[in-house]
Amino acid sequence: MNDSRLLPSSGQPPTSCSRVDCDACDVRALTFCGDLGHDAMSAVASIVSRIEVPAHALLAEEGERSPYVYNVTAGTAKLYKSLPDGRTQVLGFLLPGDFLGLGDDRLGGLAAESLTRVSVCRFRRRDFENLQERIPVLGRRLLSLAQDEIARSREQMLLLGRKSARERLASFLLGLYDRLEARGEANDPLPLPMTRTDIGDYLGLTIETVSRTLAAFKRDGIISLDGVHAVRLLDPERMRSLATGDEADRMAAC
Repeated sequence: MNDSRLLPSSGQPPTSCSRVDCDACDVRALTFCGDLGHDAMSAVASIVSRIEVPAHALLAEEGERSPYVYNVTAGTAKLYKSLPDGRTQVLGFLLPGDFLGLGDDRLGGLAAESLTRVSVCRFRRRDFENLQERIPVLGRRLLSLAQDEIARSREQMLLLGRKSARERLASFLLGLYDRLEARGEANDPLPLPMTRTDIGDYLGLTIETVSRTLAAFKRDGIISLDGVHAVRLLDPERMRSLATGDEADRMAAC
């Protein structure tokens, strides 16, 4: 992927590229380089550039070979795959600290699109792979990130295969809430930069079902809606009961 592909699709300001001051990074502790010492960080800084991408721009095209890998440092992006019948399956949402490009040079065959303005640290894949050979702790840190990604994929399989619409949406909201809390980011209200369609495409639900379920949560006093792109969790414990199926079990026992 050349630099021209890192551009929005419709008339927005062009993507910018700049050098990086790793010592001034606010989210370094969340990223793969959080455990690296001074010499290792100097080596990382020598091969990285920062990319600023406006909302609704492609970071990666589906199936496209990319000479780069990316570390998200600000904003939110979605990973998705288009189905042969024209439908879209959203596979996940990238937050600060998440890495894009582990694995092959087709980025797992997925497309990545910014939902908000996104900042990424960009590395040329060949340089990054050489760096892993020189710095073993870097490889171990990336392995940990890959394991986290596998855990989220397994949770996604459970969501799609076994849970009801209420359980899926409750799990999604709590998962996002917990991920932001672990990063020390604001989660009250909980930002939802993705559309209802994106949420439905991630959870295997229609947009109507997502909207109805959110309305039901609001009616039941579990959440309040703070505009279109944020919610407040008014009863987190009940939300957790919904997410795990405990509330449904209690209702069935009554």
